[in-house]
Amino acid sequence: MAEFVEVLRHLSAAQKPAKGVSLYTRFVNRPAGRVLAALAYQAGATPNQLTVLGALFTFPALAAVALLPPTPSMAACVGAALAVGFFLDSADGQLARGQRSGSPSGEWLDHVLDCVKILALHLVVLVSFYRFFALPSPLWLLAPMVFQLAAVVIFFAGILTEKLKRRTPGEVPPGAPPAFRAVLLLPVDYGLTCLAFLVLGSQDVFLAVYCALLLAHVLFMAAFLVKWFRELR
Repeated sequence: MAEFVEVLRHLSAAQKPAKGVSLYTRFVNRPAGRVLAALAYQAGATPNQLTVLGALFTFPALAAVALLPPTPSMAACVGAALAVGFFLDSADGQLARGQRSGSPSGEWLDHVLDCVKILALHLVVLVSFYRFFALPSPLWLLAPMVFQLAAVVIFFAGILTEKLKRRTPGEVPPGAPPAFRAVLLLPVDYGLTCLAFLVLGSQDVFLAVYCALLLAHVLFMAAFLVKWFRELR
């Protein structure tokens, strides 16, 4: 037990800064991922193995959304599996930093699978809407398409901005992020989107929650693009 606690402390010391993350990522996803990373550290697992394990939780859950009629029990399983997949997505990076075993190939694998899961998540919602939902109008099928567009643009532009900023000489290291920013970022946290699937069994509730998150993503996409472009100038 003492060794496990020491591993947790070691991984915590190697944690990325909290800038640009929401309350959920900072206080739920990263701590849960750190516990999984510590267990993997003791078991001698590699970051890539955690990345693949996360995919094994995520993609079957997404397939179930497209293939099965939504029920409360199915929604609970899907939401839990997506949340665990996201925990593991945090764990692989923490393990890589703790082991000092990060590599370009590992980062590539992590980002490619992240991109695929974001695309697949909204595709399976589109299929579920078409097959199982009594939508007020066919126009509601546009919601997953627009959500997918906003989510992918935020993901890609955010990564690209981070890469380009590394080339900027003399950049001031980020300070502690204000608390209100972590609250504001909650609607665009992937973890919150995962938790939304817990109410998939109640179609009206899921539709309302999903569209609220969609609106938040569209608004934040516009704000982020303006902000990132100005920073790079």
